[in-house]
Amino acid sequence: MKQVESVTKKKSNLLIGENGANYLFPFLFICILFLLWGFAHGFLDVLAKHFQDLLHVSKAQSRFVQFSLYIGYFVMAIPAGMFIKKYNYQKGIILGLVIFAAGCFLFYPAASYGTFLPFLIALFVIACGLTFLETAANPYSTVLGSKDGAAQRINISQSFNGLGWILGPLIGGFFVFGMEAQGEEDKFDSLVTPYMLIGCVVLVVLLVFMLIKLPKIKEEQEGEDEDPPMKLLLKHPMFIMAVIAQFLYVAAQTGTNSFFINYVIEAVPDLLTPISNMMSNLGGFGEFFMPKNNEQAASVILAIGGMGAFWIGRLVGAYIMKFLKPYILLLVFATINCVLVGLVVLDIGWLSVISLFTTYLFMSVMFPTIFALGLDNLGGLTKKGSSFLVMAVAGGAFCPPIMGWISDHFSMATGFSIPLLCFAFIAYFGYWCNQYKKKNAI
Repeated sequence: MKQVESVTKKKSNLLIGENGANYLFPFLFICILFLLWGFAHGFLDVLAKHFQDLLHVSKAQSRFVQFSLYIGYFVMAIPAGMFIKKYNYQKGIILGLVIFAAGCFLFYPAASYGTFLPFLIALFVIACGLTFLETAANPYSTVLGSKDGAAQRINISQSFNGLGWILGPLIGGFFVFGMEAQGEEDKFDSLVTPYMLIGCVVLVVLLVFMLIKLPKIKEEQEGEDEDPPMKLLLKHPMFIMAVIAQFLYVAAQTGTNSFFINYVIEAVPDLLTPISNMMSNLGGFGEFFMPKNNEQAASVILAIGGMGAFWIGRLVGAYIMKFLKPYILLLVFATINCVLVGLVVLDIGWLSVISLFTTYLFMSVMFPTIFALGLDNLGGLTKKGSSFLVMAVAGGAFCPPIMGWISDHFSMATGFSIPLLCFAFIAYFGYWCNQYKKKNAI
């Protein structure tokens, strides 16, 4: 009986602060932010192929869609952190939502130009807004309750992010590839309409965050002697290796996301029939998202197969880490992905397609695992180290254009040799960490 009471008390304290305040209401709205930026990223993955068809740009040129987003994170990460530190989390969230909505509504004037660059500028603005949201929401979700429930709360929040990654390509494929233009005048409706709707949703969320009062966070003050020189980070080889691995991981994931639809419709030309049959077996849900063309069918595979596997992989990977060291799991998962991407490069039909979306299952744990390993034993350098690991997300800006160039000059399958090399280094990083730990007996 006492054990049951103890468990019940632990659960009830998850969103109860030390002062007895209930943080359920603000926590739910913070989770909405995770859903929003997960959706924005997932939606982006269907745009690159659509720009190729709509504006007749090459594969390499269309990858500047991802470049515009990830370079926005690189540019705005430090200013966002400074703003939130000077003011507070709520004001950072409000500013992020304002910029996010502005970027969405910029799609309307961008359509009047009918060229690629204005759309890229709009996506860059969206990225700046998302950077504010992520910089504020990630740490804030960990303090909305008891200290011992911080990890559980951030995992719950991240599950909403994973749900957004699933809905993004699913709904994006429905709108972007499902809308048929009646003529030259409305050919951009497939881009403008969904982003106008997203902008309206963001405005509603913005209004909510302007009306509610989020609990103020009392942060521990750091002493002047707790700010060691940044050059000391160079004395931590595991951190340096982690930054490189993180850069390459984000490059591999973004490259895979951006070329997923291209690859699938080229590998399996008759894709619509089997996917339509599968969706028809899902009842009303399947009928609503029933694909009308190969592009929509590929976005369904990306949403349900790829991002669904990514979501499941995060849950399963976290459980496996109870029994296996993180760097060993990283070594195993990255090695498996090398084999899977090797099958993708071979371009052998459905086997390659299945291998492609299975890579998401094994990619799922890489970002947080590399992040944690990079911060291992940094002590007072932890915050500085974190900023560099976040900046490593810029890897997503450079890989897609390179893959696009290779695809334009050789083949789509050959372009996936870049993610293959990235996963090979990540596997080496896992092996290197194991040897480093043994050598230093950490």
